[in-house]
Amino acid sequence: MLCSKCKEKAVFLSPKLCKNHFVDYFEKKVFDTIKKFNLLKKNDKVVVACSGGKDSTTVLYLLKKFHGNVVALAIDEGIRGYRDKTLLDLERFCKKHDIELRVHSFKDEVGKTLDRMLKQKNHPCSICGTFRRYLLNKHAKGFDKIATGHNMDDEAQAVLMNLLKGNTGLLWNSNPITRKVKGFVQKIKPLYFCSEKEVAAYVLLKSFEVGFIECPYMEESFRNKVRDVLNDDELKHKCSKLNILNKNLELLKKLDLKRKDFRYCSDCREPSQSRVCKTCQLIKSFK
Repeated sequence: MLCSKCKEKAVFLSPKLCKNHFVDYFEKKVFDTIKKFNLLKKNDKVVVACSGGKDSTTVLYLLKKFHGNVVALAIDEGIRGYRDKTLLDLERFCKKHDIELRVHSFKDEVGKTLDRMLKQKNHPCSICGTFRRYLLNKHAKGFDKIATGHNMDDEAQAVLMNLLKGNTGLLWNSNPITRKVKGFVQKIKPLYFCSEKEVAAYVLLKSFEVGFIECPYMEESFRNKVRDVLNDDELKHKCSKLNILNKNLELLKKLDLKRKDFRYCSDCREPSQSRVCKTCQLIKSFK
């Protein structure tokens, strides 16, 4: 198979591109997403939510290239045999590319690792997600934007999950950039239109030292079931994931999906929809 641009050997099949042209294609797609949706302003202070995996490492590298100074922010959930390995990859990457890395852990911030929490409760993704979102927002204060590594697959899954659960108010979160809400640092998703396969190919072609490993708790999640459904549908109907995202963006332009007003948690003073936020409720339940 030959590259459609130069007739060199293709390393990616859809589109058919050689190494150099695929890298150019991928970087242009990310750059165009940033420009089209106004993800960044010239003087924005940006922190990248990093895990050491392929997606967040790619965002970290490209925002460093396109925007200049960025800071990597990692949350150590305390998943033995997984997070310790990915954080080592992230530390090496940041050192190589001269990027500041800040790490905050569940153990230091909320008193227990996720592994210990799951000895008392199930629902790992719900517990982990609650604490991760809380800590990322808490430690991103002072920055203008939090960049995340959500790719097209992640976002298509989120749209379908919210529809299946009837959480239409959360569809606003499946956007390249979240709305401004007092108390929350605005999130951007530069990989919004990049498929998981494209990100993986880019990482391999750029020789980034990242481990292609998944969280050991993921197999228990609802998201994993939705992912399998979408992957199967993508094989039968090309671009189905992209179509989901485009239709969601069209829908959001027409609908007025209002987000509930936030107040502040009486315990931690972070934004909350209730008197005591979900994070503080969880912390108390583990005592």
